[in-house]
Amino acid sequence: MNAESITTWLETVGVPAEVVSVGTESDNAWCLLREEPAAEDNAVTWEVFWREQGNRYDWARFTNEQVACHYLFGRLTWAQVARGAVGVLPTPAEPSAAPAPAAADQAAAPAQPAPEQAPAPQA
Repeated sequence: MNAESITTWLETVGVPAEVVSVGTESDNAWCLLREEPAAEDNAVTWEVFWREQGNRYDWARFTNEQVACHYLFGRLTWAQVARGAVGVLPTPAEPSAAPAPAAADQAAAPAQPAPEQAPAPQA
């Protein structure tokens, strides 16, 4: 995952495009920015933060583009899970299968053999 593909990945899990800004700072959005190297260390960094009213919140800096993208993806995907927008899909019930009795019902009922397992009558 990189800066070019992250918006597609986020849209796939239902994150609205308007809350993500890649490459520029935008208010009311999660921003992913590449910061050019400073003269003294010559290292490119990637910054991830929420911007609101010109201020940066929950700011994090990374030295690796992929790590920054996975961090942002994880934060926003977790938010989707927490609000119930994504998660484990329910499995459809088999229409012909009867639901299994609850464990309490099984304990209370006397054990009876199935009809095909009934003992043969004695003469």
